Amino acid sequence: MIRQIRGEVLSVGLTSAVIEVAGFGIEVRMSAPDTLSPGTLATIATHLALKQDGLELYGFPTADDRDFFERILSVSGIGPKTALSILRRAPREALAGAIAKRDLDYLTKVVGLGKKSAEKLLVELSEKVGPVAHDNADGEVFDTLVALGYTEREARKAVQNIPEEVRGKDARLKAALTAHT
Repeated sequence: MIRQIRGEVLSVGLTSAVIEVAGFGIEVRMSAPDTLSPGTLATIATHLALKQDGLELYGFPTADDRDFFERILSVSGIGPKTALSILRRAPREALAGAIAKRDLDYLTKVVGLGKKSAEKLLVELSEKVGPVAHDNADGEVFDTLVALGYTEREARKAVQNIPEEVRGKDARLKAALTAHT
């Protein structure tokens, strides 16, 4: 299994990056490819997925993100594309906290999972995810943005773009509003 690659970033797309490793350009599907810049050296934690029609390599900024992705994959019915999509929509720490606290609202509103998928994720992962600090600030920010006229998609994207270091509901709401204008 390929657990990590290191090489020069050749190109960055919306959902993937191409990394040169030993002369090969390897496409890596990523949760946050926009954190990479072409021409720079990158070390990426990876997960290799075997599919019927080939192999796909999924990449993450840290081994902890990769390990969390693999925990999500352990939920029956969730494949690599869905797991990566979940990680694109919310920070790992917030997801882990929501799962540990069984916060169905966070998973359905902020992450955008359907109710059945969110419940399945909670049931199958709540014991595997240790206690993590989590408040429902993002859920409240999401609700406030929708009340202000944002579509659910716009609100989800605004919440997703709030820097992790911003804490508290009011500060996170202000950051979401500022980033969106």
